[in-house]
Amino acid sequence: MSGEPIKPRGGDAVSAQADGAPSKAGTSTSEDITAFVAKARALSPHAPGAKGRLIFALDATMSRQPTWDMACALQADMFREAAALGSLDIRLVYYRGFNECRATGWISDSSKLATLMSKIDCRGGDTQIGKVLSEARREAVASGVRAVVFVGDAMEEKVDELCAKAGELGMLKVPVFLFQEGHDTVAERAFREIARLTGGAWCRFDPGAAAQLRELLRAAAAYAVGGREALLKLAKGESGAARLIGQLK
Repeated sequence: MSGEPIKPRGGDAVSAQADGAPSKAGTSTSEDITAFVAKARALSPHAPGAKGRLIFALDATMSRQPTWDMACALQADMFREAAALGSLDIRLVYYRGFNECRATGWISDSSKLATLMSKIDCRGGDTQIGKVLSEARREAVASGVRAVVFVGDAMEEKVDELCAKAGELGMLKVPVFLFQEGHDTVAERAFREIARLTGGAWCRFDPGAAAQLRELLRAAAAYAVGGREALLKLAKGESGAARLIGQLK
């Protein structure tokens, strides 16, 4: 598996490799919701010895280039934190440009993820957070997802539609950790609500603050592998973990 994303198809779909390509999301019926909740819970995401799976989603629009570069440098810390507890697979999802949203396959090697990210440049465009949430829902049903990390600074979509998708993730017990760079109030309100509906957490980090983002990413990785117990242990020594555990339901 190369990990390289392929050309997007448009709509609400997220492009991915042929071995993990998500299908276009449609309107959910009550039967659909019941079925995917039952299937996802049966996966026992925090069972002893189970592999952690984390969706790492990034806004790659033009304003994000400095943070993208920082995330490239810090992503290995997520793997290192997880290694102390078990193992971690990461699926990178990013959006940029005009209606471009892509996803990689599951990656378990930090150097492979770093190499892939280094080849991606940021491009101007609107936010596509809805596609990120749809991809997380699909993966939660298909193969199990323990947590979603999203790093961004803006929200330009219909918040009610995002909340509907977030509510489905909440039913699946997939928390979304939203790490906001900057002080956009519209984004903050939306991110806080998504966190609330999914049982996740929202945290702000200062522009260019690598140390803050490092702590938050390590905390999310610890949760993805070891659940609340692992996050509680990490919170004893790191403020980033403490900030997350204080919000988790």
